[in-house]
Amino acid sequence: MSEDLPLEAEEFLTWLRVEKGRSAGTLAAYRADLRAYWAWLRERGRTLAVVDEADITAYVGHLRDAGRAPSTVKRSLVAVRSLHRFCALEDSRADPAADVAVPRVPRGVPKALTEPEVAALLDAVAGDHALARRDRAILEVLYGTGLRISELVGLSLADVDLFEGLIRAFGKGARERLVPVGRCAADAVEAWLAAEGRPRLAPERWARRGDAEALFLNTRGGRLSRQGAWGIVRKYGDRVGLGPRLTPHVLRHSCATHMLDHGADIRAVQELLGHASISTTQLYTLVSTERLWSVYRAAHPRAVAR
Repeated sequence: MSEDLPLEAEEFLTWLRVEKGRSAGTLAAYRADLRAYWAWLRERGRTLAVVDEADITAYVGHLRDAGRAPSTVKRSLVAVRSLHRFCALEDSRADPAADVAVPRVPRGVPKALTEPEVAALLDAVAGDHALARRDRAILEVLYGTGLRISELVGLSLADVDLFEGLIRAFGKGARERLVPVGRCAADAVEAWLAAEGRPRLAPERWARRGDAEALFLNTRGGRLSRQGAWGIVRKYGDRVGLGPRLTPHVLRHSCATHMLDHGADIRAVQELLGHASISTTQLYTLVSTERLWSVYRAAHPRAVAR
């Protein structure tokens, strides 16, 4: 048992992993939020068994007073509420968090790149050596398929079918979906898998089986990590002047926005991105509408009052 979390919290995290199949990233986020909550309770001499609704409301106030973003406050409260709901079910006791409302978070509009900016980014990879082939494939796949960065680095060789033009991705909650791969992304992956690409980074002896199966490798011949892929994206973003505007998720936003700009059906984009709810995908229609209005105001002689 972790020394900084009580037994109930550790059992809850185990339940999330074993029974609910939560990913390692989700579990790490829950653990961090519960550590902060438990530390706050201990400072006040409280335990999980005696926590009441007033304590949880006060904790939410503490997070807000500390300047936490609304999204952070919401995420932390979700972890706390989930823990107390688990404890209530396990011990047949009242749930002190049941009536604590989760704060609403303003939904921001995704900030997509323009199509010329994407083209400049994809053209920024120079050379034909193994690392250039890998980096080009990563950028092309992120933009061409809209994969999350965690889905990208989780890809194994068996998940890619270039003949059929499909990638099998595992999204949030281990949900599996098939994603089409366009010609540019497929060509880049094929070049990476050729003799001058991935085999150049493959070690003589694999450290782990998961490394041998990985689609994308790091310079040491291991599976490329999320942080490693993130750094690759940022490197080429800096090279073309995008700076902090560019993240892997911005390429995902750009994929969806540009598809909608060119007439894609929103349900198809939802399926492509692996959104559980259509309301998440609808955020991208706001981007397209804003662009439509921007063009209209600039071009129509009677769009703006004189």
